[in-house]
Amino acid sequence: MQIKLLPGKLLNEDGNLYQSGYANSLVKDYSRNDIKAGKSRIKEWDYYYVGNSKYGVALTIADNSYMSLCSLSFLDFEKKEDITKSAIKFFSFGKLKLPNSSKEGDVHYKSKNIEMDFTHEFNKRHLTCSWKKFSKDKKDCRIDLYLEETNKDSIVVATPFNKQAHFYYNQKINCLRANGYVKIGEEIYSFNENSWGVLDWGRGVWTYKNTWYWSSMSGEFEGKRIGFNLGYGFGDNTSHSENIFFYDDKSFKLEDVHFDIPINKKGGDSFLEQWKFRSITGDINITFTPIMNRHANMNVGIIQSLQNQVFGTFSGYFLIDGKEYFFSDMPGFAEKVKNKW
Repeated sequence: MQIKLLPGKLLNEDGNLYQSGYANSLVKDYSRNDIKAGKSRIKEWDYYYVGNSKYGVALTIADNSYMSLCSLSFLDFEKKEDITKSAIKFFSFGKLKLPNSSKEGDVHYKSKNIEMDFTHEFNKRHLTCSWKKFSKDKKDCRIDLYLEETNKDSIVVATPFNKQAHFYYNQKINCLRANGYVKIGEEIYSFNENSWGVLDWGRGVWTYKNTWYWSSMSGEFEGKRIGFNLGYGFGDNTSHSENIFFYDDKSFKLEDVHFDIPINKKGGDSFLEQWKFRSITGDINITFTPIMNRHANMNVGIIQSLQNQVFGTFSGYFLIDGKEYFFSDMPGFAEKVKNKW
């Protein structure tokens, strides 16, 4: 059952969701001041991924209360190499002042060697970053990217957890048309034609232990703009899913999805073998062919994060009202993340 969110406040006086469900825009009003859970449990982040068939870049600014995070990844799909650098500061507790909405307000992070900014300019999103000694051979990185929204719809979910005053309010904006560059040392990587971005905007209070599955694709196929957001794995999502397919100016809400990740001989996930995406209702039939895995395993005492973000290409179709929407060799990513945080 898919319940549509109604406009109004996100949280009631007890810090619980007034309503769980989904929407195509941020119809609920979020405020950090309305949260009733322990202040160390609040998690807020803005995550952007921008890519094409040759390379990609991911930028994160997060305030997880007991720590803040600024992270930058550059991925070269032809060389199958990635560079990821992160900066952590402890006991931020909202000092980054991340805005209550993705529609307005800017995000800034600055330290001795890093400056990262997400701003709104001329009806576009402007991502800039300067990161000293970013590469393995100590070369500086500079980023200047503009992202333009091309879809009228996004996917928004308000998801409760089975714990008092715990929730997740999330928006994913697909098909952000990109224009700009990444420069590492003297090497310039152009993000212009056939480069697309996605925003993962999240605010909430999470339980300590979680696993999530997420996949995103944006681009053009045979002259049509297409994209999707697929995911599951955390919280109580009996009232909604975050699954949606975009085709030009239309969006199609989907029910369930399951990621079939191959299993190796030891019983673990074999992330670099071909995945299958399917649904009980039969409206999703997709094959994911991996190119490379951005693997990270952070373990600092009681804080652990095991990440496998796999980049590759998607081929298959969505079945909508009896019509099959085909695509092939479209770049994107799929991930499985386990957190204790």
